[in-house]
Amino acid sequence: MPLLGEAALAMWWHMAPEMLSEFEDWHSHEHFPERLAIPGFRRASRWTSASGDDAVFVMYELASHEVLSSPDYLASLNAPSAWSTGMMPHHRHMVRCQSRVLESGGAAVARQALTVRLSPAPGRGDPLRAALRSLIDTLPTRPGLMGAHLLRHEAPPIAQTTEQKIRGADQVADWVFVAVGYDPAALDALAHGELAEAALVALGAAPSPVCGRFALSCSATPADLA
Repeated sequence: MPLLGEAALAMWWHMAPEMLSEFEDWHSHEHFPERLAIPGFRRASRWTSASGDDAVFVMYELASHEVLSSPDYLASLNAPSAWSTGMMPHHRHMVRCQSRVLESGGAAVARQALTVRLSPAPGRGDPLRAALRSLIDTLPTRPGLMGAHLLRHEAPPIAQTTEQKIRGADQVADWVFVAVGYDPAALDALAHGELAEAALVALGAAPSPVCGRFALSCSATPADLA
């Protein structure tokens, strides 16, 4: 099914190898349950780099964009637990996209994920979105693939939170394209074909998109952790 809501929080960072085991314990057994207890958080998914480096990709599916500025979410961000406070400094090179869902088709979670962080070239946002919408219409039915989604960053009107202050300044991605599937070769072909830099620029994207492929670590909904 498509993403479970009208908004999503997509994040990438690097985790030092010596911290990965503790990070996965914390993120799975404390952080996921904490976030999924907040009204409006509908699903949480975590992937780790498929290329063997220390990159992590996390996506929270949200009922609406307003969840990102809700009192419950802000209370959590501004009162991290002792374990969270200890883990936050190890989230290096954080990219955090607080986004509206522009397009969504097929599954949201699968064994493999391909993410592309990109920006529209000046004046090319509409044709780029239309081209990516057409691509999303076809991808869920292709062999090896299950779904694709397009997100657009829109920062909520809130002050810097305690968690952000611990991590340092977060970077942002203007747009995010996420494709998921079960065949790594199919996602690699997409990355080197229709989502390659030259192809995206021809559709209306700015140069230098950032592409990464990830393997599923875990995924849960509030009901799973109730």
